[in-house]
Amino acid sequence: MSTMAATEKVRTGGMTKDERFVILASSLGTVFEWYDFYLFGSLASVIGAQFFGVIDPATNQPMFNQATRDIFALLAFAAGFIVRPFGAIVFGRVGDIVGRKYTFLVTILIMGLSTFIVGILPNAATIGIAAPIILIGLRLLQGLALGGEYGGAATYVAEHAPMGKRGYYTSFIQTTATLGLFLSLLVILFTRTALGEPDFAAWGWRIPFLVSVLLLGISVWIRLRLNESPVFQKMKDEGKSSKAPLTEAFANWSNAKIVIIALIGGVMGQGVVWYTGQFYALFFMQSILKVDGYTANLLIAWSLLLGTGFFIVFGALSDKIGRKPIILAGCLIAALTFFPIFKMITSNANPALEKAIETVKVEVVADAKACGDLFNPVGTRVFTAPCDTARAYLAQQSVKYSTRYEGTGVKLVVNGKDVAYTDAKTSNPAVLAAVQAAGYPKAGDAQIVKMAHPFDIFKPRVAAVIGLLFILVIFVTMVYGPIAAMLVELFPTKIRYTSMSLPYHIGNGWFGGLLPATSFAIVASTGDIYAGLWYPIIFASITAVVGFFFLPETKDVDITK
Repeated sequence: MSTMAATEKVRTGGMTKDERFVILASSLGTVFEWYDFYLFGSLASVIGAQFFGVIDPATNQPMFNQATRDIFALLAFAAGFIVRPFGAIVFGRVGDIVGRKYTFLVTILIMGLSTFIVGILPNAATIGIAAPIILIGLRLLQGLALGGEYGGAATYVAEHAPMGKRGYYTSFIQTTATLGLFLSLLVILFTRTALGEPDFAAWGWRIPFLVSVLLLGISVWIRLRLNESPVFQKMKDEGKSSKAPLTEAFANWSNAKIVIIALIGGVMGQGVVWYTGQFYALFFMQSILKVDGYTANLLIAWSLLLGTGFFIVFGALSDKIGRKPIILAGCLIAALTFFPIFKMITSNANPALEKAIETVKVEVVADAKACGDLFNPVGTRVFTAPCDTARAYLAQQSVKYSTRYEGTGVKLVVNGKDVAYTDAKTSNPAVLAAVQAAGYPKAGDAQIVKMAHPFDIFKPRVAAVIGLLFILVIFVTMVYGPIAAMLVELFPTKIRYTSMSLPYHIGNGWFGGLLPATSFAIVASTGDIYAGLWYPIIFASITAVVGFFFLPETKDVDITK
């Protein structure tokens, strides 16, 4: 880790013109890159229907049911996260050898072109299985590009920032992920509103992807005007740059130890808190609470609009009190409050579902030998046993169930009454009618929260949901606002790009990016709509404990070494 600054002084003045341009250029390009990346998550259900709704020629029916398509779409979203650490290694090495500027110029070109191609890619109905294969390939390219983008932008800004203001300066980079998501939601909402849901689902979903080519042009033009980081350029001119950054970063235990501590004691918890507060919250409302896509996206958009400024608040605060206390407090508070917050979201977004979960008792009665494990985060398992298909169907309908092992056949019991179960993977009218008669809401139920237009925010339940989502965003800003400055400060200049990028992208790409699919799989396998929250709670708690004992404070280190 860098040594304590001896000669560097805290500057009290405002930003210079050059510093403002550095932050603008780095942040704007990164916003556009996150916009490209998050279109997948925001359009998970549409992408699932278009690219994973492969028709079986023998039956002329979809090969996958709706739940499986949703999981596949989430995995297409997660595929980009899986390869992000590899992008961090590849582009981190280039960034530490060649320079920061040219590396993140290349990454944005890869990201922008991959996103544009998605917009013109034929769907599964046109070219069959080739469509999802090409789609996931493009998603992998995006992940590789993003793996190099973030570390470059954060390092570049931090190396331009004066001592005592690195948290504040890099916090603008931290807003880019949320602003990119917000921008993607706005474009999607505008397109949905202009075209209507049928046309949007059929072809209009391509427009947000095609728009990215305009954003790409702006980003490249701005970044071509940047100069190299002065800290890196000075080191390179003096011949002190690393010839083997991967070896120095990861084969040297003194540095590798800091990489591990940064991951487990910082970024891992930050990643799960971030993706719970933004992506899983959106997925929870749409797929579990059955809030329509237009309303769910508006609710998230409003919470982001209200909360994004707190990235800068907590980034600046970390310059005064330190990075560590803010990040770890965010992890701990989130872990302690996720359950009550999500239960309050349910009570306001779908009160009929909340009441049904409390009052309606649904049991799957079957032979224990005929029931398997439903945990299926990768979406590749096919369930055929009636016990398994019955539980999977109930989970798809957001019905809380328990399993009682007795007898030899399979039956469903709803509030003490036997219900005939027909082994059907996609629909079972008798079961659906029984649970709805007992109190579970129908699709489009009048009690489900709904926004007719973007400014329909003064209805009490709409305002309540936005307020709860805003609290989740505050947790995100606490853990994410100071993290870039902390990671930059943990590592020496000559291997900084490589060293900071890997733990960041493992923590966010693997622990965070895989959260929606894994949490949904936990829900499906347990029959409890809140069970998926154990995933972020456990990892955020681990980070709070490990970080408290092992993560060093970094706000006063000299990063010019």
